[in-house]
Amino acid sequence: MLSIRMQRTGRRGHAQYRLIVQDSRFSPTSGRVVAFLGSYDPHTKQATVNGEKVAKYLDNGAQPSDRTAKLLQKEGIKLPDWVKISPEKSRKIRNPEKLRRNHPVSTKEPESPADSAGADELKPETVAEKLVAETDSVLPVEVETETGALAEEPASEQEAPIVATDKPKPEEKPAAKESEVSKDA
Repeated sequence: MLSIRMQRTGRRGHAQYRLIVQDSRFSPTSGRVVAFLGSYDPHTKQATVNGEKVAKYLDNGAQPSDRTAKLLQKEGIKLPDWVKISPEKSRKIRNPEKLRRNHPVSTKEPESPADSAGADELKPETVAEKLVAETDSVLPVEVETETGALAEEPASEQEAPIVATDKPKPEEKPAAKESEVSKDA
């Protein structure tokens, strides 16, 4: 049985097609072509088709491929009643919940890499500075004294900057006893 199909030509990345008549058992790339009927450029959507030859082969029973039948119909060539053009395929998205367009829009500003990288290890000075910058009113601040007791002092704009004491103090080792010192010597 003969088939009317397209044979790809042209360089890589810039396809062009020939409209050919070929035995349906062979591949379009095999080179065994019965007749050339025209050409099609998909980039410009321009087709040149020899209508008389196409009508001759269609009358003798050559079966056009789906894409070729659509192209011939577009060019105004009357197709026989037995030629069936397949309907448009309905496309279904496999996982629509994964698409960005189906996610709610986030109003949160993206974090800078510096903020996310050092979030666990913020310095106490920066924490205190952020707290002071966020609050417009003057609030009492707890300050740790040398003895370890907390004393409440009012904060004002004229005082020295506030230093937070979130950082634990290193443990001090007890002084060595005199008996241990004499043994070492």
